[in-house]
Amino acid sequence: MKAILIAAVLSLAAISAEGSDSESPPSVPVTRPNIVVILADDLGYGDVHALNPVHGKIPTPCMDKLAAEGMAFTDAHSSSAVCTPTRYGLLTGRYNWRSRLQRGVLVPYDAPLIAKERLTFPEMLRNQGYTTACIGKWHLGWNWPGKKDQTDFTKPVGGGPIEHGFDLYFGVDVPNYPPYCFIEGERTVGIPSLPLPDACFKKHLASNRGIAMPGWKLEAILPTLTDKACAFIHETAKGDKPYFLYLPLTAPHTPMAVTNEWQGKSGLGIYADFVMETDAMIGRVLDAVEKSGLADTTLFILASDNGCSPIANIPHLEAKGHFPSADRRGYKSDAWDGGHRVPLLIRWPGHIKAGASCGQLACLNDLMATCAEINGVNLPENAGEDSVSLLPLLRGGDFPVRVTLIHHSINGQFAIRQGKWKLILCPGSGGWSKPKDAEVRKTNLPAVQLYDMAADPGEKNNLQAKHPDLVRDMTDKLRKIIADGRSTPGMKLKNDVPIHGLPGGKEPVAR
Repeated sequence: MKAILIAAVLSLAAISAEGSDSESPPSVPVTRPNIVVILADDLGYGDVHALNPVHGKIPTPCMDKLAAEGMAFTDAHSSSAVCTPTRYGLLTGRYNWRSRLQRGVLVPYDAPLIAKERLTFPEMLRNQGYTTACIGKWHLGWNWPGKKDQTDFTKPVGGGPIEHGFDLYFGVDVPNYPPYCFIEGERTVGIPSLPLPDACFKKHLASNRGIAMPGWKLEAILPTLTDKACAFIHETAKGDKPYFLYLPLTAPHTPMAVTNEWQGKSGLGIYADFVMETDAMIGRVLDAVEKSGLADTTLFILASDNGCSPIANIPHLEAKGHFPSADRRGYKSDAWDGGHRVPLLIRWPGHIKAGASCGQLACLNDLMATCAEINGVNLPENAGEDSVSLLPLLRGGDFPVRVTLIHHSINGQFAIRQGKWKLILCPGSGGWSKPKDAEVRKTNLPAVQLYDMAADPGEKNNLQAKHPDLVRDMTDKLRKIIADGRSTPGMKLKNDVPIHGLPGGKEPVAR
């Protein structure tokens, strides 16, 4: 498979801060760096030891090294508290809930979520002369040939990365979804023909039965993706074009298929072992960049798609002194910060001060506008409408570039951050954590939650009764952002569907 990927690389044809005005003259590019974006899967903010030194017990030397050599964002968030929506936001610079996916994630064999005509982050970079590659977990839908239970794996699979700005793709749709196989370009690597063995469900916590490649090894997924990423870096570095590598890892998400080398290494259980293996794979990619000779001209970004999943056996971890959400409440799926506050580490030698820390509000949606500004690109009015450039912060600025940030839980519940204030428009977690919304609605507790995140980062003291005007104003702000079809200045746009999830039940909001 490595030969196929390298051959594909060698045969390639030549191919802002919130408040910015897309009609203003283009800014002068700082440089045209190579760009690597690694997106870990279900890695909690507190799982990175450098970000959680007191209550983080999992060794993560490679991520710690990245933090020491670059900038660590301490108030960065994914677009959603779950997987598919965050990937949508990162690649489009648009809030996920403006799409048809109003709650949850895409399920096996779902159709593509990104509209074919929408400008994506990689497409923008490819238009600037970048070679673009996606290696890893896609989970944004495909046009599978045939019916769900009768897929014709001899035919191309459309609607994936190749149609959304990537020159190359190698990876899996979702590691715990069928079909259990690798996909290269627009074809499966081989023909899946056998059910995934029962042993995988017991040993690795795989959660969906379905068709698999004969001899499919879940343990091989993460190392194989790392091999492919390193090969891409080494081969592309030989050319004269900048490259963009998007590496959405499959770990430490289920299935927790830890290789023999890492089993038992943490002393904290299988999840912590998998975090350590994930850290080592990130280290291999960092080494590949170093060995390519282009580290000084490479913008290296590491993040996670949401908080740590409860399936990691969090009570066991916390009993051992490890807190995956650090000092925040909640976990993957929740409207509370533990659901969507994520590690965001960015290294760019000569441009970002080593060992820097930034406490300003940021979102993974912002990577599109950031890299656009770096390349002197003004995004069209109908692209990246919820993306704000972080470049002023990377340059050392310590001021807000993002006025508001909208959070979204797995159940489609909204929250909005504005400065130090956070308003959650549901009475419970909005996700899997207790108390769940249905439980709270049976009590006399308030229907919404308002927190001062500066004084109360753990979201323990609900101040909604003391600040009714603020609750009203922030709710109105959220309604306007929804109705305008964008959160950045510009012409009003349409959401793909009517938006639900505000107080009062299924209330349609202006499209």
